[in-house]
Amino acid sequence: MEVEKQYQKRIVIKVGTNVMTNKDNRIVVPILRKLVDQIARLYEDDIICVLISSGSVIAGKEVLDGNTLIDPTARRQVYSAVGQPRMMRHYYSLFHDYGMRCAQVLATKRDFDLGKHRDNMINCYEGLLNQGIVPIANEDDAVSLSMSMFTDNDELASLVAELINADALILLTDTDGVFDGHPDDEDSNLIRNVTTDQAVEQFVQSSNKKEGEGRGGMESKINVAKKTAAKDIPTYIANGKRENVIVDIAHGKNVGTRIYHEGD
Repeated sequence: MEVEKQYQKRIVIKVGTNVMTNKDNRIVVPILRKLVDQIARLYEDDIICVLISSGSVIAGKEVLDGNTLIDPTARRQVYSAVGQPRMMRHYYSLFHDYGMRCAQVLATKRDFDLGKHRDNMINCYEGLLNQGIVPIANEDDAVSLSMSMFTDNDELASLVAELINADALILLTDTDGVFDGHPDDEDSNLIRNVTTDQAVEQFVQSSNKKEGEGRGGMESKINVAKKTAAKDIPTYIANGKRENVIVDIAHGKNVGTRIYHEGD
């Protein structure tokens, strides 16, 4: 019989599409392996993680190049429905290599509304975490409608962090954090610390970088990070392709941009 355990810390990690894909917009499994390796190392340090993973739509596109659906919502639903099991197959195999277990948790926004849906979500996460099973969460794109969709997976990550009383939220992207100018500009500097009332949105500039099928962006990440930090959950925006980024943040190293509530 499994013995329930209360881990020293709980960390929610959101990994975006741009972190896990290459220039051809295909899933890079070695990047997923590096993420899993870091989660496994934290597990040995008595820190349990929840992974909010994008990628299902891209994974579906990889095998459905001939999809002729014109309606963008239906097309996204089909891609996601095909891609979700492909992503979970990757994660199941990778975690298995480390002797760990993972589980899929799909949700729509209404599942976080006060009431039975939210209570069921809490029970699910608590059951998994107390058994040392890593929940891998994503929006249920196959059934989500406009009124029950998350703005993006950053919002889902924030809601999960609040739901499980996380000690930190890490939003992984393909830039090093929040800059005081365009990230590609040599004169731009990384902003290491941001308070919830600090106006850094003014520095966010649009980029021509291809976003694939992702819906989020830096402005979304800052908004979500501030809302999460205001609930006393320190939030970090960092480069998911940086070596040991998750482990370093979890161990208090000065990596990426930290958003916090003043007084924490």
